[in-house]
Amino acid sequence: MPVPVQMTAMEISAPGAPEVLRPVTRAVPLPTQGEVLIRVVYAGVNRPDALQRAGSYNPPAGASDLPGLECSGYIAALGPGVSEWAVGDPVCALLPGGGYAEYAVCPAAHVIRVPKWLDLKTAGCLPETCFTVWSNVVMRGGLKPGERFLVHGGSSGIGTTAIQIARALGARVFATAGSAEKCAAIEALGATAINYRLGDFVKVLQAEGGADLILDMVGGSYVARNIKALADDGRLVFIAFLEGAKAEINFAQVMMRRLTVTGSTLRPQSDAAKAAIARQLRDHVWPMLESGRLRVIHDSEFPLTEAARAHARMESSAHIGKIVLRVG
Repeated sequence: MPVPVQMTAMEISAPGAPEVLRPVTRAVPLPTQGEVLIRVVYAGVNRPDALQRAGSYNPPAGASDLPGLECSGYIAALGPGVSEWAVGDPVCALLPGGGYAEYAVCPAAHVIRVPKWLDLKTAGCLPETCFTVWSNVVMRGGLKPGERFLVHGGSSGIGTTAIQIARALGARVFATAGSAEKCAAIEALGATAINYRLGDFVKVLQAEGGADLILDMVGGSYVARNIKALADDGRLVFIAFLEGAKAEINFAQVMMRRLTVTGSTLRPQSDAAKAAIARQLRDHVWPMLESGRLRVIHDSEFPLTEAARAHARMESSAHIGKIVLRVG
């Protein structure tokens, strides 16, 4: 598989609105020790990409300045010390950045093989979402069969994935959304939908005995309400703060009801931590995909050079499921 010297990529020309994304020609990156080079076919679009574009989520040291945290495609070259992959292998990968390009480098341990029964478009939507959901709902949140699980933003890529994984694990699932269409999509996945414009998720969960686990990406005014919605010994896991990262809560309730409040961001974690999550995905989540218990809910597809339109679609919050860029 010959590798060109240059490639097309989508660059953040300056912090700002979606229109600051522009096509550029760049040198194809070279894989270093323990890395692989991937010829990108599809790249997933995620909220952290928009935060980076707006100037509020800088890439970690040593990562590409290009947006894009997940992709699917084919191994194009191997860096020194990589023996578990071969050129031409179909893969998807969690990236430190750089997915909005025709080629991207990635630690070999963060790459997962795409089996014959999985298409590359679907595979390109999986890594960022599945790494985030599994590590926070299962590894950090400790979701168990029979527990009540609430996820906010239930119609998003994260939300639709969290609903399906939680159901596959035997949990009873509740999810919030802001329209009848989104609530219908949530119900179709087997969760109880709560339209936050018409009802109060706190009252719904309290009537059911409280949530054992809540996955929140809203923050702000939801923080104190999440505390009220939890059952005794419940866990609250934050993965984003779309409404703001600051809030006032009654910590006496945390103590008296033995609540756990935690959270994580994926991108700054160590390569070893991400490799451990990748192993769990191969062992536990890929079988869910093969059996049909988990599927990607596709919203829309855009060419790489129309990444600005993809970002505008995501930030409109009109989408249901994943948005993807077609690269190769």
